[in-house]
Amino acid sequence: MTEVTPTAAGTEAPVDVAAEGARIAANMARVVHGKPDVVHLALVVLLAEGHLLVEDVPGVGKTTLAKALAGSVDASVRRIQFTPDLLPSDVTGVSIYDQETREFEFKPGAVFANIVVADEINRASPKTQSALLECMAERQVTVDGVSYELARPFLVMATQNPIEMEGTYPLPEAQRDRFTARVSMGYPDREAELAMLDDLVTTDPLTTLTPATDAAGVRALVAAVGRLHVSEAVRRYVVALVEATRRSPDLRLGASPRAGLQLLRTARATAALAGRDHVLPDDVQTMAVPVLAHRLLLTPDAAASRRTAEQVVADLLRTVPVLRRR
Repeated sequence: MTEVTPTAAGTEAPVDVAAEGARIAANMARVVHGKPDVVHLALVVLLAEGHLLVEDVPGVGKTTLAKALAGSVDASVRRIQFTPDLLPSDVTGVSIYDQETREFEFKPGAVFANIVVADEINRASPKTQSALLECMAERQVTVDGVSYELARPFLVMATQNPIEMEGTYPLPEAQRDRFTARVSMGYPDREAELAMLDDLVTTDPLTTLTPATDAAGVRALVAAVGRLHVSEAVRRYVVALVEATRRSPDLRLGASPRAGLQLLRTARATAALAGRDHVLPDDVQTMAVPVLAHRLLLTPDAAASRRTAEQVVADLLRTVPVLRRR
């Protein structure tokens, strides 16, 4: 069991991250059938204070996953339907002149929430997409030279369809790098799909979903995850993996330093959810593909050979040695 920092009253508030995480995951599984790995990754990203990109074909439950996580946390939730006519001010907010007070008053946009569901993010223009850059990286919004801090926890869960390209704008590399991890839902197996037919014919399970925790509970879990011990050997292993992507002959763009930081944070969350108070190289390896692959750009030769970024990362995991404690 991991402990968070002392409370304001000076008493220790122990938090069992594994037990609390299992409770949230079980709550989400009431809606997201047959996808325990996807649910687990979404929970890891939440506890790592990151952002999640859900990328897959239509109808497999991308938005349902986002809503299930939002419904499992009793916190403020806003959904933004990204469309070509969406403006940056719709996301961040706008300053409006009040004639009575003769001052500008800031009207917060949809991004001012604990969990922001950015649905079909690649349908908005690059100008509107860029409205998320500052809030995802710095957890604040600057409008007319004034910065406004966002509440904690803050998580952006964005969905996009990689198949239908008409009327879409590909996410730029700077935007993709701000997403901690990318996940594909995939089609459910037969039993899960049968369960969906039984559940969704008469009612929507999302309407009956009750929160398993609240914003304060998530903050306590995040604090507990941040206290996990990370040895020098594990930190060096993370750096070695990130450096290996920059030297790979299959890649024209490797992972950024931000990618290494996110890899370590998600490894911490993975270890905490497993009930450990320290991070193992196995935790890093588990998170390497979802954290690194979407940030990498293949060379033309690798793309022509039908190589994928996921395959490149898997090869690096086999070739980069695990550093032992000195």
